[in-house]
Amino acid sequence: MISVLLELLRICWTFRRRKWYWRLPFLPLPPKQYLQWRIETAYGDKRFKNLRWQDVVAYARWHRAMRLHRPAPIAKNDIWD
Repeated sequence: MISVLLELLRICWTFRRRKWYWRLPFLPLPPKQYLQWRIETAYGDKRFKNLRWQDVVAYARWHRAMRLHRPAPIAKNDIWD
């Protein structure tokens, strides 16, 4: 679980908004448009509101596998179940 949280922090830092330190809240978060695009590509609707924790974990694990050039493990109860 700690590795997933660390990967989510790494993802936020990687896709942080430019000049994030000039706007409230002073957090290095991805732009809203990027998050809408990710949700639209995952669920087919950028207004989708019911994200499941399993989907977020599956994305974090996939991102880590791609970053480390390893095949992603197949997780049970991910978005394909």
